[in-house]
Amino acid sequence: MSLYVATPDGVGALVTWLSTTVDSEESARILAAAGVHARLAACAQVDAIQSTYWWDGALQNSAEWRITFKTTAAQRPALQKLLASRHPYKLPQWLWGECQASPAYAAWVVAEVTAPVQA
Repeated sequence: MSLYVATPDGVGALVTWLSTTVDSEESARILAAAGVHARLAACAQVDAIQSTYWWDGALQNSAEWRITFKTTAAQRPALQKLLASRHPYKLPQWLWGECQASPAYAAWVVAEVTAPVQA
């Protein structure tokens, strides 16, 4: 049995990603470290972004930080639950999906999220 889910064409493998945004680089780094340290994500990437959105009836434009986690479909719900308990927003953005990856990278993601949690 394979450690990862093969793509329909049999050439690649699938990796699950989970993304959220926060209002400070410090909050982003805290969430990134929490998900990876708990072994619910193999890695997390933090990007500075500008967001335009409606909130409380007014158009907003603000700096935010997007955190993208690489995980497995099986671990994604637990990762989201862990992050939600630490998230600074009342209504966090949660986006997720699957993307094609090389079999070697997908196997690495699986290995990292199934390894024992280190103290």
